[in-house]
Amino acid sequence: MKNSLIEGVFLNRNNRFIAEVMVGNEFKKVHVANTGRCQELLIPGVKVLLKKSDNPNRKTNYTLNFVDNKGVWVNLISVSANEAVYNSLIANEISSIHKPEKIIREYSMPGTRMDIFCISDCVEIYIEVKSVTLIKDDYLQFPDAPTIRGVKHLDHLIKLKKEGKRAIIIFVAQHPLGKIFKANIENDPKFANKLKEANSNGVEILAYMASDEIGVLKLTNLIPVII
Repeated sequence: MKNSLIEGVFLNRNNRFIAEVMVGNEFKKVHVANTGRCQELLIPGVKVLLKKSDNPNRKTNYTLNFVDNKGVWVNLISVSANEAVYNSLIANEISSIHKPEKIIREYSMPGTRMDIFCISDCVEIYIEVKSVTLIKDDYLQFPDAPTIRGVKHLDHLIKLKKEGKRAIIIFVAQHPLGKIFKANIENDPKFANKLKEANSNGVEILAYMASDEIGVLKLTNLIPVII
């Protein structure tokens, strides 16, 4: 997979969706598929890996897939976290979810849309997935910027749990050097406090490391969570 990616040097992020990258002696505008700030990662001069698009109608020919940080590649494609959880569910590799059935991504329901729905042991399970790229010391932290949407997702999970469903939020670590997960209370105290509320209401809070093998979208080991 890495052989199909193109190495470049990050220069600047124009907005949430567009970055400027040098590939050899060529200047490129590339798509950023991550709406987080990523300020600790996207630093001018760092190495990045780009994937060329086959879509002739796109405004940009490349997508920024990985950034080098502390000597490891960090996946910046947010949807990769959802795919990793989905693939691991299909393979029955999430220990707390026994033989999941009827696995559906982007499950629409009144007032919201959950990342993943499934059934296990005759119980409906609603799963929200968050991609985590920020690391401070050994701590993986989410979010890297205030997220009103994330707070609303937790409110929906709390409601579902009170209705007798299983409600789970899974934080997927995209930075291979992270060892422990906790909410980023410094950047977003509202989300951190809502996560505590969700935990006290029985919402299951899990953190997994994503595979550090480029091109492999699966979960590996569980990560300790500090609430």
